[in-house]
Amino acid sequence: MNLTCWSGGAAVRAVFAAVAVAALTGCTSPGGGAQAHLPLQQAWFEEQVVLYVTTDVSDAQVAQAKDANFAPLLAQALQDSTGRAAGRAGGTARVYGFVNFRQASVFASAPEPVGPGNRSLSYSPLWQLAEVRWNKPEQARELRSEEAVLAAEEQGLVTVTPTRVVLNCPIVSIPGRGRLPGASVDAR
Repeated sequence: MNLTCWSGGAAVRAVFAAVAVAALTGCTSPGGGAQAHLPLQQAWFEEQVVLYVTTDVSDAQVAQAKDANFAPLLAQALQDSTGRAAGRAGGTARVYGFVNFRQASVFASAPEPVGPGNRSLSYSPLWQLAEVRWNKPEQARELRSEEAVLAAEEQGLVTVTPTRVVLNCPIVSIPGRGRLPGASVDAR
């Protein structure tokens, strides 16, 4: 709330100041102080567990599978396929999802640290899904970093296929390294 846009007497300014302080301290909110409990999922980033929530997906089938909002407009975060700009847009990062081996996804970036102090210029909560398929499923093993995925691709062990699916999956906690202010993570 920007108090400088309000004019009036001292009493009016005092009321608005009290409301602003209450809002900032969590005493009041437009939702009546309601809290949301969202299912956290586990993924990997540079060999470390990260916890995230999937809220929106640009593909209807993937949204159904992830119990997320179907949000087709998210696909517009990707560059078009005219050849002007190949690859992924600057506003998305890659998330690697495994299609023929059960394992947690691998994120290409994470906030460092989680929260308003993030210094990572490569982190985005918008992810372009890249499907990872083991060429010989009997050789499959857990990969825990983008570097491991790309090394396996270079060795011919996996095929990585970028899709046009965009997911909104903000990372909310990195155990032992912080979480979003006000967020709590229940122990399992």
